[in-house]
Amino acid sequence: MAKSSDFKTEDFVVYPTHGVGKVLGTEKQEIAGTELDLLVIDFEHDRMTLRIPLSKAQESGLRPLSSKKQMALALVKLKGRARVRRTMWSRRAQEYEAKINSGDPVSIAEVVRDLRRNSSQAEQSYSERQMYQAALDRLAREFAAIEKIDEETAISRLEKLMNINKTLDDVADIETEDDFEEEGE
Repeated sequence: MAKSSDFKTEDFVVYPTHGVGKVLGTEKQEIAGTELDLLVIDFEHDRMTLRIPLSKAQESGLRPLSSKKQMALALVKLKGRARVRRTMWSRRAQEYEAKINSGDPVSIAEVVRDLRRNSSQAEQSYSERQMYQAALDRLAREFAAIEKIDEETAISRLEKLMNINKTLDDVADIETEDDFEEEGE
C-alpha cells in the first residue's frame, strides 16, 4: 500500500470502488471543528470529485497505478480460459462485484474473462452484461493510463487479446470434435 506522500498533483491513482482518478492536489478543510488535509481526486469518467483525508488514504485502499508487470499478469489472466461456475448467479454476482471493487487488475481481469460470452454459450442476462461491461471499463481505464492511450484504444486492445484466445479455443474445440468422430468410426 502506498503512503499519502506518494500521491502528487496530476498523478493517476486507483481508488478500489471507483477505479482510476487523477490527483488534483490537496486542500485544507474544517470538518466538525477539526482541520483536515484532504487529497482531491477527480474521476472524470464518473463526473465525480473525491476528497479523502491524507491520513486515511492508505487504509482506504487508494494506490498508485499498477506497474506494467502487474498489468501484464492481469493480461495473462484475461487470455486464460474462463472458469465455468455452476453456482447460483446471485452468489457469483457477489463474488464478481467484490473482485471489481477490490481495485486489483488481476481480479478484475478474471471477471472480464469469466463473463465474456463466446459463441457456444447461451445469451447473457442483462445483469451479466452490465457486470462484464463495468469490469471491462474498469480494467481498460487502468490499462489506458498505464499505456498512455485513450480508453477506446485500450478496450479495443483488450478485446483483441480475448478474441485471439477465443479463436485458439475454437480451433481446439474443433480438433477435439474431429478426434471424437474418428474414434467413433
